Amino acid sequence: MNSTPPNYQALAELRYQIRNFLHFSEQAARARKLEPQQHQLLLAVKGLPRGVKPRIAELAERMKLQHHSTVELANRLVAGGYVHRHRGEEDHREVLLLLTAKGERILHELSLDHQQELYKRGPALVRALQKVTRRKPSRRRPGKIQVSA
Repeated sequence: MNSTPPNYQALAELRYQIRNFLHFSEQAARARKLEPQQHQLLLAVKGLPRGVKPRIAELAERMKLQHHSTVELANRLVAGGYVHRHRGEEDHREVLLLLTAKGERILHELSLDHQQELYKRGPALVRALQKVTRRKPSRRRPGKIQVSA
């Protein structure tokens, strides 16, 4: 069977490019007095697909956080004036998170910064992704290591 070994350099380069962008994102959020996860939650609220309500369960799933962690994150954003809780119109038991004007403003500023960074660093990220996805990976495990006694 002809299998291609994983291209570790390509995988490492992709990880490096992703980490560069994430580092930029973390620093940009902190420069605006937000924790990176707070920025991510603002973006998750604003960027939900049509028809998906900004409930804690959906936001926790999109951020890959536990429910209680997302609640705490939302509490800090409410306290900072970035989001507010709103009862659902159809189901009044439902609690939705909505951005305030302050949240909209800071998210807009951060998004412009991120778009500029992607314009600058995006081509390297795309090249790294293309190298990794050029070949279909094999599921074959590496050969056994021979140990002499």
